[in-house]
Amino acid sequence: MSTELDTPVGAAATNPTPAADRAATGREAVFRVYRGDAKGGQEVEYRVPVETGMVVLDAIHWIQGHVAPDLAVRWNCKAAKCGSCSAEVNGKPTLMCKSRLDHFAEGEPITVRPMKTFPIIKDLVTDVSWNFEVNKRIPPFQPREKAEWKWMQTDIDRVQEFRKCIECFLCQDVCHVLRQHELKHQFAGPRFFVRIAGLEMHPIDGADRTGFLKDHAGIGLCNITKCCTDVCPEGITITDNAIIPLKERVVDRFYDPVQWVWRKVTGK
Repeated sequence: MSTELDTPVGAAATNPTPAADRAATGREAVFRVYRGDAKGGQEVEYRVPVETGMVVLDAIHWIQGHVAPDLAVRWNCKAAKCGSCSAEVNGKPTLMCKSRLDHFAEGEPITVRPMKTFPIIKDLVTDVSWNFEVNKRIPPFQPREKAEWKWMQTDIDRVQEFRKCIECFLCQDVCHVLRQHELKHQFAGPRFFVRIAGLEMHPIDGADRTGFLKDHAGIGLCNITKCCTDVCPEGITITDNAIIPLKERVVDRFYDPVQWVWRKVTGK
């Protein structure tokens, strides 16, 4: 499935690159950056001098330092570990600090817009607080009574993948259930299926979250497009390793007729 999701729209106002910077680099990149807030906005065009190894976040910082000091952007580590600088670059949800300028064709305009799924605060900054409210509702880790706190390395390897999540929320942004259908009141989203999978597959966790997945997290709304896996900067195989196994658990628990009869007979 393609993740080229949106065609950028809006008027553009050109800001020239200072002559000294232009002369020093010899090459420019054209950026069309969304400027606005919850009431509306438009793309503004900037010309940025290109240096070897630059990423999109470098260009945004150059714009802040030379042309538009009021440009709002969220960032922290610039090392693809904090998950703060999420945006949509040429329509694809990505981390700006991982989007190298030499991956774009020379002369190709580079469009930078905020994540569409979440409300805009200002420019490239969005309100992602809904995600933290979802996280609060997930039943926490509950070790089984008298569980032995040691286990096989293979069991740890299985859940360790899910611990790599940096909560950039790109998977939430790209998910069509949240993006196009806006079903935040019914659907937790791929980031939280990853978290639940890490709990459910923990060797000594004893909680049953299948009811939560079915009735509150809305896992049945996911139709396995794998777009969340495509955009994950940590390479987590979200769909195959987290969502599908959780779907199977829900089906076994609530829809498998053989297991339903077995539970009725045994009372388990």
